[in-house]
Amino acid sequence: MYLEIVTPEAVLLSAEVDSVSVPGINGQFQMLNNHAPIVSVLGKGEIKVFTHSKTVNNEDISAEFTRDAKDSKILNLPIAGGVVEMKDNKVIVLAD
Repeated sequence: MYLEIVTPEAVLLSAEVDSVSVPGINGQFQMLNNHAPIVSVLGKGEIKVFTHSKTVNNEDISAEFTRDAKDSKILNLPIAGGVVEMKDNKVIVLAD
């Protein structure tokens, strides 16, 4: 699936990924390929981007991401809140 993470300042990530986990206001949830369409408000927490079968180059990601200490194919991004939309295998995160 295709993932875009956008803040008011910049596009932080725009790439093909395996899945993404986001901090919903009622708890963390994950979206995989062919997930049903969804729009949700995000709370404070961490976005986890799973890139196990996809190649995401360091040039494609913002410096605000960190790689997971146990698995370098997982990217972590802390956010204060935002909105996520999933439709037609494209996820757009508007993050604060």
